[in-house]
Amino acid sequence: MSVDGQVVRRFGARVDPEKSEIRVDGMRVATAPDLLYYALNKPRGVVSTMSDPEGRPTLADYAGQTEERLFHVGRLDTETEGLILLTNDGELANRLTHPRYKVIKTYIAKVPGPVPREVIRQVRAGVELEDGFVEVDSFRVVDDAEPKALVEIRLHEGRKHIVRRLLDAVGHPVSDLARTQVGPVGLNTLKPGTMRALTPKEISELYTAAGM
Repeated sequence: MSVDGQVVRRFGARVDPEKSEIRVDGMRVATAPDLLYYALNKPRGVVSTMSDPEGRPTLADYAGQTEERLFHVGRLDTETEGLILLTNDGELANRLTHPRYKVIKTYIAKVPGPVPREVIRQVRAGVELEDGFVEVDSFRVVDDAEPKALVEIRLHEGRKHIVRRLLDAVGHPVSDLARTQVGPVGLNTLKPGTMRALTPKEISELYTAAGM
């Protein structure tokens, strides 16, 4: 174990969990009691904000009441469902959304099927859009049924509508889209419209993914 970069070799050492950075086996441990971390499965039709002047459903409608003000890590467009992280840890949130740290997001999309091998090769090689080149981390067909196929796409950038625009560019427009994972954190069995606290292991893995 290390505290503020110094290896601790004796039991009973005094540590201030609110101010010290503690690592076990090289991974940072969440110790500040006022920092909160949640996973929310955003339903379709909900806007990715904590309030909306037009009165539409927002993340706040599903986040419940907490003493600390939470903010969302990145966004999903209104018609996209799936995983959004909520936290009051500003440093982690900034790193998770900054392309420099290349934190991978995983999506499942329903598109016209079947998906030809040439399209698979094209997406894996990257696609040029009107606002620049998109490099994907992985792309695979989950279910190549006809007339609709399911594909999984993983990428580390978050330009607006990036998944929809990329698949539209290769002739397979998205009819349904869900984000299933952000870095090491997955939806797992989290039902739409519900939220859960992240485990200490997930928080440590997020720190690692964000270079903290």
